[in-house]
Formats: sequence, structure tokens, C-alpha cells
Amino acid sequence: MYGCAECGTLKFIPFRCHSRFCPTCGALYSQKRAQAMSFKLINCQHRHCVFTISKELRHYFLEDRDLLNCLFDAASSVIHQMFYKMNKSQNFTPGYILVLHTFGRPLEWNPHIHCLISEGGVGDTGFWRKVDFFSFKYMRHAFQTALLSLMENRITDPQKKAQFKREKALSYKNQKDGFYIYAKPTLADKNTVAKYIGRYLGRPVIGLSRIDSYDKEKDTITFHYNRHDDEVLVTETIPAIEFIKRLIQHIPEKDFKMIRYYGVYGRHRESDKKLYRLIHPSKKPFLQSFLKWRSGILSSFGYDPLKCPKCNSTMKFLELYFNHKRVSLEDLYEKAMGKCRPKCRAPVQTHSLSC
Repeated sequence: MYGCAECGTLKFIPFRCHSRFCPTCGALYSQKRAQAMSFKLINCQHRHCVFTISKELRHYFLEDRDLLNCLFDAASSVIHQMFYKMNKSQNFTPGYILVLHTFGRPLEWNPHIHCLISEGGVGDTGFWRKVDFFSFKYMRHAFQTALLSLMENRITDPQKKAQFKREKALSYKNQKDGFYIYAKPTLADKNTVAKYIGRYLGRPVIGLSRIDSYDKEKDTITFHYNRHDDEVLVTETIPAIEFIKRLIQHIPEKDFKMIRYYGVYGRHRESDKKLYRLIHPSKKPFLQSFLKWRSGILSSFGYDPLKCPKCNSTMKFLELYFNHKRVSLEDLYEKAMGKCRPKCRAPVQTHSLSC
């Protein structure tokens, strides 16, 4: 509850649900995630690659979600080995970010890895070396071999393992060129990189713009998408419960990391701090301020939520309510005492909210 010190007007501001599937909170989460990635990027050209798998293997990742880690490990090993072969003595290392997507455009189960990789890397000497040629023939075969080997080692059930060995042999027979890896054009401009991060790496399962209508009588939902093969617009109407089933299968497990940083972006060395970043560190606070709650409401809906509707003065925080009951800040501090860091032994009144 906020109050105006000038005219006494009171106003309640609701909490956010913080759910990734909420149209509002999920969009904000995606924006913050894309912004955090852009802060890590080096000021160089990047390439966006997509590591895919065959349809016959998708059900293994749905039945055992721990196998999704194999996608990260396989893609990372391929990129690391490819750059290592260029200069073994200098330990040539690029910077790359791997993002897991488990959905396709029709919301079906389709796990694949999006990779944003720098076209170059830094060695032990600290000098940057530019690389503008990637051997996708090698990457396809290497990714197929690495992923199938990792999956075979992770599957422990004897019956499933025997079935997987048969499908593994068929995979080598049917996909003689390896798993399909799609590489988008080089991202030379930093604004283009930022757009790609927001569009491909930070997007939710489905946007509100793709949901056309909801029929209350028939309990059906109509949505559209562009078919990946030929970009033809497809409109699909399905029961609401089926729509929900398609969505919730993409909810990740608790504490599962959908975004992982590798190479230069994943390590913390003093020499790497000398590399020029895509966004200068001095601009971070300014850009982060646009995603704060008050600024976000103002930019999205055109009004300041803390402005008094009567006298237009800035309202101040008065009280906090949870489950329709007033909660004092002292009570919050008392409850947080059990979660404080072991070194923190300060009186309750001196605690900060972050503590």
C-alpha cells in the first residue's frame, strides 16, 4: 500500500507472480535474461548456430529430463575441440552461450540447442585471433557422435539401453551426414546481436501475439505459427486442455539451468577482463534501470504507477499486505534471520532487505 503525503490518497500495488508462463512476468524475465547475456558479450562478430537431433531420439529426453544435460555437454565438447585443433599450443578458447529450447513452433516437444558463438577467441598469450570459417561438416558428425555416446552412458535401464543401441545404429545409418546444424549469417553489428538475443535466445514458449482467440463455448484455443519448412502460415485450433498440456511439458525442472556460459564467457580470469565488451560496464546501471518495475510500467503503459492520481505527486510506501493481512517489516526481518548469512549477527533493525 502506497500513500500520498499531500492529499492522503491510498493505492494498492499487487505483487508479481514471477512465473515464466505469465504474459507479463515471463516477458520481463526474458528481457532481463537477454540483457544479462548482452552484458557478457565481447565486442566482436558472433554467429548463431542451432544444434538439432533426429525425431526418433526426442522421446528419450522427455522421459528422462536428466538427458538434457547431454545436449549441453555434446555441443560444448564439439565447439571446444574445433577451436582447440586450430592452435593446440595456445589453448585457443572462444566465448559461447548455449540456450536450451524444448519447443517447436507448434509447441511440440523438440529439444535443441541455440548457440551464440564468437568468431574468434583468445589464447594463453592474451591476444585475440579472428576465425570466420566453421567446418559444419565436422560439427555435424562430431555432435552426433558425442551426443549418442553420452546418452548411451547415461541410460542405465537394461531394456531402454538395448532399445537405444538399436536406434543409435539406425541414426548412423539414416543420418550419414550427422545431425543437422543450422548456422545463421554472421552478426557483425552489435544492435543485430542484441535483437537476436531477445528474439531467439530469450523468447518464451509462445507469445500472446500468436494466440488468436479463445472460444468459451467449445473450450478451444486458436493460435498460429509459420511452418519451419516453408514459412507457410498455419492456424491451429485445439482444446484448451490440450493447449495447456503442450505448454506445461516445457516447464524446466527446479534449478535446471536453461542458459549456460562456456569458454571466455564462462571463466573468470584477469586477462579476459581486458577484452572489449559489447556494452561498456559503465552503461549497465543505466540500461538496467529501464527494466525496473516503475520504469517498465511507464515505458509499456505510459503512466507512472507511483504518481498520485489526484495531485500528481509521488506516493510513498506505507504498509505491506500478504494474504490480505498486514505484515510489518520487523516481522519480515525476524523471519529472514534464519536465512541470513552465518557471519551476519547485526540487530534486526539494522538489517537490509537484501540481507
